[in-house]
Amino acid sequence: METPDYYEFLQISPKAEPETIHRVYRFLAARLHPDTPGTGDAEKFFLLKQAYDVLSDPERRAEYDAARSSQVAPPAPLSTWVDFMDNMEGELNRRLAVLALLYFQRRTNPYTPEVSFLDIERRMGFPRDYLEFTAWYLRNKGYITRADNSDFCLTAEGVDFVEKQRVKIPILDRLLTEGTGTGEVTTKALTSSPIIVPPSTGADMTNGNGAPKGASTNGNNDAQ
Repeated sequence: METPDYYEFLQISPKAEPETIHRVYRFLAARLHPDTPGTGDAEKFFLLKQAYDVLSDPERRAEYDAARSSQVAPPAPLSTWVDFMDNMEGELNRRLAVLALLYFQRRTNPYTPEVSFLDIERRMGFPRDYLEFTAWYLRNKGYITRADNSDFCLTAEGVDFVEKQRVKIPILDRLLTEGTGTGEVTTKALTSSPIIVPPSTGADMTNGNGAPKGASTNGNNDAQ
């Protein structure tokens, strides 16, 4: 599609409410304005203005959504570049991928943070049967929970883990910037500062080496 994906650039859901679009626009406008020291970027600011002009107008947004839905290909499954098959490393990667997907959903859609098992299976490109143990472990660690409709969502403990371990676990950082529905524009423009992620003030969930407390590291820093 010749027109950029405005939703990816803003890091919001295609179903985002007008209030969310306006709030994210104001945040990014202050950050990307050419006069802002350190983060100003005239090209990205121009793209931001284009995105807001379209998405804030109901008629233009409807036309844009119709064109986008017919031309945007679904993202490649995470299994195309993440190893989910290895007995130990694959399981650790599966945990990180689920956490990253749920984190992105909660951050961009705070009022609808749930993700179905079917959507997780589709985005990861991995059979549900192999994810049952992963989901069981993450639920019992308190990182995810299951809503009344059986969909999954991230807990506050899960948010703390993701935000604190992102800089320590390269695969988690890559999942958050490339593998959770965001595209190249988003990765280049916004990964240095998430949109709606305040600094975590919760208790440290790790044992000091990047793994959750009580977990055996075995030389790995992934979610265990």
